[in-house]
Amino acid sequence: MAAGTPVILVVGDSLSAEYGLKRGTGWVALLEQRLAREKIPGKVVNASISGDTTSGGRSRLPALLQQHRPTHVVLELGGNDALRGLPLAMTEDNLSQMAQAARKAGARVLVVGMQVPPNYGSDYANRFSGLFAKVAKEQQAGLVPFLLAGVADGADPTRLFQADRIHPREEAHPKMLDNVWPELKKLLK
Repeated sequence: MAAGTPVILVVGDSLSAEYGLKRGTGWVALLEQRLAREKIPGKVVNASISGDTTSGGRSRLPALLQQHRPTHVVLELGGNDALRGLPLAMTEDNLSQMAQAARKAGARVLVVGMQVPPNYGSDYANRFSGLFAKVAKEQQAGLVPFLLAGVADGADPTRLFQADRIHPREEAHPKMLDNVWPELKKLLK
């Protein structure tokens, strides 16, 4: 890659790791295609692991930063923390520490938010979705409020999900990229 060419590191979970999808059809792969279409030079490194939590991402991040020297880091983690009932303060701290480490390494950061199903209760759901905005603001990072906007909150959301009702189908991933792209594009300028 030419000097000055953006290197975008995506640290995420199954929503970014193409769980249950044909390789090359998830939103991260589509991001690489979007960059090419928009004639924005760049390399995308997908370091997402299905089932990963913010703790896992935090422990993996230093080596990823050293190995890939990214100019941009997309943090798409937290959903599995909620599914496992992990403390919100821990999730917030892990995301904050990851954003700090990425910024210290010279990367611009994009925090990708998530929401939990209503059966978690409105207090937990509101506090969970709010922690992404809080981290983004405190860490001077970009923010995608909800990766699955237009996918999980539509009139018939189950039609865009695999049988497990957790992982989006292939046809949902362009919308997921559309949710990420405007905020990432701002950071690429």
